[in-house]
Amino acid sequence: MTKFRPLHDRVVVRRLKSEEKTAGGIIIPETAKEKPMEGEVISAGPGARNEQGQIVALDVKAGDRVLFGKWSGTEVTINGEELLIMKESDIMGVVG
Repeated sequence: MTKFRPLHDRVVVRRLKSEEKTAGGIIIPETAKEKPMEGEVISAGPGARNEQGQIVALDVKAGDRVLFGKWSGTEVTINGEELLIMKESDIMGVVG
């Protein structure tokens, strides 16, 4: 089992599953689905350094549900699971 620890202001995010049906009950085929822009933070780096060299902690932490841009992050596979690695600045906000 590989452990992965993001560095600096990077976070590892697991995409949340998108809805299989529309509100009206129409089933969406896999090929027509857009990738969800909501996910769960799996792990977060310690933070970025400011001009004085001090580490500024991230606002997100493991377990947070977040929204991010459609093209944000780099897709990687870790332990057979597809995840995203992105900078905290690519995250638009925390849900809930």
